[in-house]
Amino acid sequence: MLGAGYVGLVSGACFAEFGVDVCIVDTDPSKIEALRQGRIPIYEPGLDKLVEENARDGRLTFTTELKEAIRGADAVFLAVGTPTRRGDGHADLTYVFAAAEQVAKAAEGPLVLVTKSTVPVGTGRKVKEIVTAARPDVQIDVASNPEFLREGNAIGDFMRPDRVVIGVESERAAAVLKRLYRPLYLIETPVVQTSIETAELIKYAANAFLAVKITFINQMADLCERAGANVHDVARGMGLDGRIGRKFLHAGPGYGGSCFPKDTLALARTAQELGAPVTIVEQTIAANDARKEQMAERVIAACGGSVEGKTIAVLGVTFKPETDDMRDAPSLVILPALAAAGASIRAYDPQTGHARQVLPAGIHWADGALDAAKNADALVLITEWNEFRAISPAKLKAAMRGEVVCDLRNVWDPAQMREAGFAYSSIGRP
Repeated sequence: MLGAGYVGLVSGACFAEFGVDVCIVDTDPSKIEALRQGRIPIYEPGLDKLVEENARDGRLTFTTELKEAIRGADAVFLAVGTPTRRGDGHADLTYVFAAAEQVAKAAEGPLVLVTKSTVPVGTGRKVKEIVTAARPDVQIDVASNPEFLREGNAIGDFMRPDRVVIGVESERAAAVLKRLYRPLYLIETPVVQTSIETAELIKYAANAFLAVKITFINQMADLCERAGANVHDVARGMGLDGRIGRKFLHAGPGYGGSCFPKDTLALARTAQELGAPVTIVEQTIAANDARKEQMAERVIAACGGSVEGKTIAVLGVTFKPETDDMRDAPSLVILPALAAAGASIRAYDPQTGHARQVLPAGIHWADGALDAAKNADALVLITEWNEFRAISPAKLKAAMRGEVVCDLRNVWDPAQMREAGFAYSSIGRP
């Protein structure tokens, strides 16, 4: 498994749990040494235990030596980063292509080279050209096996997936991948076998559709506020339709994370280049970017039009609960905007390792939710960690100096918050 990042580490540990011998390779010696010592560089529930147990049993190892790692391997997975390329929105495939060439040069025998990273359609074809040019003397079958891991639930998603997608051109590649996923056959997991191009596009199409769904319900929430309707009831009425489904119909401050923002952008750019623009995705990107800015404006309006000199308590800054990931989190737009408007910010999140590195230096980091709320003029909830749901409105009111609460995730009951004396506002609820 090339890459000890989120996808590589989770996938590698889960394959090892299936009984497969897995070696995770990374060019960062400090990361490999940390993993050997049992220190996990990311927060994902259950991952530390999974890595510890499989490393102890000898099925999961870590190294910086590529040639050593792939010796005798049936399959080599590319799980390296594909960040958004600056300036044009395309996925940066530099690491993918470099890793593919390195694998080809280090190969001592036939193997299946599998792209696990999210890559634009056509990447597998380019990878095949690279490895063939580098080592025409070795049989290297190229395949695509996109991941569908939700941060905060990644282990469950790997062990009990909705489906496994494999894009292959040879029976040998198909056989190797099906053998790796054999434990899932016992629970009758659907395996979708396609061409490489189709597999690559399935990943982008799925993420783009979910991003569109989120953006749609956010715009419905805005309409509900103007019309006096309740977006919760609208979402429930929609979601009970089997053709639509209930998931991803939760109004909020916009989507973020490692997948939706960069994948929608990459899909839009690829589609434009191929002359088949997906304008609904382009509009989704624009609407989501604008929404994050609108959330900061909403908070300022709730504070009477100005936050100059006021203390704002913020609960939750990661892009979603049960992760420490800050990539494209709404807080990265909301908090700097509030700070620029003159607010002092006291923030709390159960996982602040990455947040402290990317949010404004002037933020005071509290030890808990009530500590963040202490003497605050207003409070903003951005990320719906479970521990925030059980906070007593009375205790929250006693801690705060002011009465303004902006609930951007609709966690609390409006009637209870108003009874506690708050000037409470949420998303899409009258």
